[in-house]
Amino acid sequence: MGKSGHIAGKIAATLASTGTPAFFVHPGEAGHGDIGMITRDDVLLALSNTGETDEILTLVPVIKRLGVPLIAFTGNAASALARVATVHLDIGVPAEACPLNLAPTASTTAALAVGDALAVALLKARGFTEEDFARSHPGGSLGRRLLMHVRDVMRVGGDVPKVAPHTRLAEGLMEVTRKGLGMTAIVDAEDRVLGVFTDGDLRRALDRAADLHATRMEEVMTRRAKTVRADTLAVEAVHLMETHRITSLVVVDADDTLVGALNVHDLLRAGVV
Repeated sequence: MGKSGHIAGKIAATLASTGTPAFFVHPGEAGHGDIGMITRDDVLLALSNTGETDEILTLVPVIKRLGVPLIAFTGNAASALARVATVHLDIGVPAEACPLNLAPTASTTAALAVGDALAVALLKARGFTEEDFARSHPGGSLGRRLLMHVRDVMRVGGDVPKVAPHTRLAEGLMEVTRKGLGMTAIVDAEDRVLGVFTDGDLRRALDRAADLHATRMEEVMTRRAKTVRADTLAVEAVHLMETHRITSLVVVDADDTLVGALNVHDLLRAGVV
């Protein structure tokens, strides 16, 4: 009831989002039918700082008849609720943070902390992973980061910059400009990736006074290009970019055939970064 009810609702939400199905049942409503939401396969977590809350104690006989384990959070180990509980967890505090020592403040904080500790212990016991968490949060930023794959954000078809190895540097630069990825892949006749050309390669070529109309792309490309697969998690592509201090990647299949490309802006738009 009261502030403890709000804390219980938050604990239930934390449990549910970390792999332990849970929901909050209001004690006042439980006595008028909502107790039917509780089954023999459940565990009941009851919160009452005094351990003497009438609305909760009224439910205890029904819970006992169902054989449902009762875990009680109270600040009084000698209270009625603590005595009938299957497990009692003492959340007692010396005093409330309220200067009048009346408003539930320190006691609710203690209950929340212990509830979160239980949720964390349960997720560890269940082997709950980041991927599991993301599936419970598909609309959040973590869900986007952990559930999105490179194939979901990469550019394909005519939007992918590519040139042949014998293409002149001037035309290669035009392809980079047209596709707007800050790079182009260099591919053979079967579209297998031979290398990549970026603005860094351009600076190095200009430092050598390369002739834009005579130099071939194979002469100025980076041969060991960083690539990813389409089924790679997008967050792994971000890590690869950060590790190698690059801003774009080509996407290849198992035969190193070009299937797509992406840059950091694609990942930003998708909310992965």
